[in-house]
Amino acid sequence: MAYYKIHVLTGTALHAGTLDSISITLVGSRGEGGKRKLDHFGCDFRPGANDVYHIHEKQDLGYIELIRLHKAPFSFFHQDSWFCSQVTVESPEGKHYHFPCYRWIEGYITVELPEGTARLASAEINNPILLNQRKSELNARQQTYKWKVYYKGFPRCINVADVKELDSNVKYSLTKTLHFDLNVGTSILEIILKGFYDQKKSWTSFEDLRRIFSIHKTTTAEYVSQHWKEDAFFGYQFLNGVDPMLIKRCNKIPDNFPVTENMVEDILGVHTNLATELQRGKIFIADYKILEGLPVNVLDGRLQYLAAPLCLFYLSPLEEMIPLAIQINQTPGPKNPIFLPSDNEWDWLLAKMWVRSSNFTTHQVLFHFLRTHVFAEVFCIATLRQLPVSHPLYKLLIPHHRYTLQINTLAREQLIGWRGFFDKNTAIGVAGLAELITKHMKSVTYTSICIADDLKSRGVESLPKFYYRDDGLKIWSAIESYVSGIVDCYYKSDENIQTDPELQAWVWEIFRKGFLKRKSSGVPSKLHTHSELIKYLTMVIFTSSAQHAAVNSGQFDFISWMPNSPSTMRQPPPKTKGKATMKSVLEVLPKVGTTASTMVTVRLLSNEPGDTRPLGTFPDEHFTEEEPKRCIKAFQERLSQISTEIESRNEDLPVKYNYLNPKLIENSVSI
Repeated sequence: MAYYKIHVLTGTALHAGTLDSISITLVGSRGEGGKRKLDHFGCDFRPGANDVYHIHEKQDLGYIELIRLHKAPFSFFHQDSWFCSQVTVESPEGKHYHFPCYRWIEGYITVELPEGTARLASAEINNPILLNQRKSELNARQQTYKWKVYYKGFPRCINVADVKELDSNVKYSLTKTLHFDLNVGTSILEIILKGFYDQKKSWTSFEDLRRIFSIHKTTTAEYVSQHWKEDAFFGYQFLNGVDPMLIKRCNKIPDNFPVTENMVEDILGVHTNLATELQRGKIFIADYKILEGLPVNVLDGRLQYLAAPLCLFYLSPLEEMIPLAIQINQTPGPKNPIFLPSDNEWDWLLAKMWVRSSNFTTHQVLFHFLRTHVFAEVFCIATLRQLPVSHPLYKLLIPHHRYTLQINTLAREQLIGWRGFFDKNTAIGVAGLAELITKHMKSVTYTSICIADDLKSRGVESLPKFYYRDDGLKIWSAIESYVSGIVDCYYKSDENIQTDPELQAWVWEIFRKGFLKRKSSGVPSKLHTHSELIKYLTMVIFTSSAQHAAVNSGQFDFISWMPNSPSTMRQPPPKTKGKATMKSVLEVLPKVGTTASTMVTVRLLSNEPGDTRPLGTFPDEHFTEEEPKRCIKAFQERLSQISTEIESRNEDLPVKYNYLNPKLIENSVSI
C-alpha cells in the first residue's frame, strides 16, 4: 500500500471556487492509480483554499508523470466553473511533484496535467502517455483558438464575433471587468453631465477648451496644455511623447520638399548652414507619406481632411529638436507652401497642428494598434495553438499574453469596427484605417520591431535626451538576459532548436498568420541558433509589454489637450500663407463632441483598470525548477534597478518620462 498527500490550490478570485465533485487519478512510471474523490466534510475548493487530501494506492506508482482531474456533478447543485491554480502530490518517500494549472475548468470534464518540469517534445519521445498528452492538448487548443481574416492584408486575429465567444481562460477577471466597466461608465457620464457629449459646435477659444480639459488632467497633460505651442516642445514629442517611432535622420533633403538655405538661416544662425548641418547629422525628418491618398471620413455630413506632411527638424546646440520647416502635403507647388517658424503666429501654429493631426493617425493605427496590439495577438494565438503547457517557451511566454485576446476583441467591437470610436471621431474612419494598415504591412520589417535595430536604421541611436531609447534599450537588455538564461536551461545546442517541432511550428505560424509569409520583411520563418531564438523571444516579450507601454501609457498626457493632437481636421489644408487667425484655426479643429469622445477614449486606454501585473511579476508559477526561478529573480532585480535609475533621472526633468518604468509596464497588452 502506498499513501499520497495531495495539495489542491484554488484561485483567489471571488468566483474561483466550485461546489462540483472533484476526483483525481495519479499516473506514474510504474502504473496508473484509481480515480480518487477529493472530499472533506464541509465545503471544499473555496476561493484561495489550499485543500489537503490523503489517498492510498495498492502499489507505489513510481515517478508521477501526469494527473487527471475529474469534475462531475455534486448532488442537486448546478455546474459551476473552477479555477485551479496548482496541484502538488507528495509521494510515500516525501518527494513533491508539482502540477501547475492556472486555468478555468468548466463543465463536467477530465483535465490532464503533466508534471511541471519544463520539457521539449524530444524528451518524451519514448513516453507515449506524455507524448499523447501534448498532442491532445494542442489539438484541443487548436479547436478553441482559430484564426480568421478581419480585413484582407491584415494580420490574422482570433475567430470570435465578440467577447462572449472567447474562452474563459483568456477573458478579463471579474475584478478587471468591474473596474473597466466602471471606468467607462463614469467617464462617459461625467462628459454627459458637463454638457460636452455629442455637441456639434466648434470651440470658441483655446481657453474654452479648459472647461473639458480640467476633467482628470495629469501633471504632464497640464504641462502639455501650457507648452504645446512652443517649437522645442513640438520637437520633444517626437522623441519622448506618445509616438517616438517616426522621426529619423535626414541625410538629404527630399526632392519633393524644396527647403532652401535662405528659408532656415534664421533658425540655424550665422555660424552654420543647412548643408553643414546635414553633413554633421543634425537634421531630422518626419515624413507622413503613407497617409497620402487614403480615403477620408464624413462626420455629421461633413467631409473631413487628412494631410501627408513633411516636417524638418534641427538638433540645436541646446540639444533641442527644433522644427525648421513644414510642408503639409507631399507634392510641392504654389498651392502647397512650405511653412516656417518666421511665418506669422497662426500660420505656423496651424502647420504644426496639421503635423500633429497626421501623427494622431499614424500613432493610433500603426505604432499603437497594429505594431503592439495586433502583433501581440498573433504571438498569443500562435503560443496557444503550438506550444503545450510543458514546453519551456509556453511557460516563458504565457504571462505576456494575459488578457490580450479580450482587449483586442473589445477594440474590434468598440474602437475600430463600423460605428466605433475611430469611425465616429477620426479623419479616416474604418475604411481609411483598413487601407492604411494594408499599406503599412507591405513595409513592416523585423528591423523595425527590434528596438536597437530600429533606432540604428533611423539614425537616432545617439540622440541626446532620448529617454524612450535610453529606457527601452535597458529593458530590452534585461529581457534578453532573462530569455537567454531560460533558453540555456533547455536548449543545449543549436540542433535542439532546429529539431524542436513545436518551436518551429510556432515561429512558422507567426510568420504565416502575422506577417503574411512576406519574406522581404526579414521576419524569421524558422530559427536555427541560440542567438536567433533569444532575439526573437526578446522581441515578442518586449513588443507585448514595454513597447506597448511606450506608445499607450502617455495617450492621455499628450492627446487630452486636443489642439496638440487633433483626431481629425474639418477644413482643407491652407493653400496660401497669411490668412490663418485664431477663429479660422478653431474652425479647423474637431468639434466639441469629438474632443470629448477622444478625451474619454484616451483616458480609458492610458490606465490599466485594476488586476495588474507589472513587468516581471509572475504570481502564477509555471516554472517549477530552481534554475528558471533563479533567472526570474535576477530579471526582477534588474528591473527594480532600472526603475530606480529612471526615477533618479526624472527628478531633474521638467517633464518626467515614466512610460518605460518597469513598475508601470504591464506584462502584456491588456488595455
